[in-house]
Amino acid sequence: MLKYLMDENVDPIYPTQLRRRKSDLPIRAVGEIQTPAKGTLDPEIML
Repeated sequence: MLKYLMDENVDPIYPTQLRRRKSDLPIRAVGEIQTPAKGTLDPEIML
């Protein structure tokens, strides 16, 4: 199963709505618990 990590620059409404519509979809957003901190550079996240 694919897992999704939303960038911190994506409007927070997107992960919120995805969670509402598809509760079994593993989606997190940068800056949330157990995710990279806000301000982490993309190359670091991709590792």
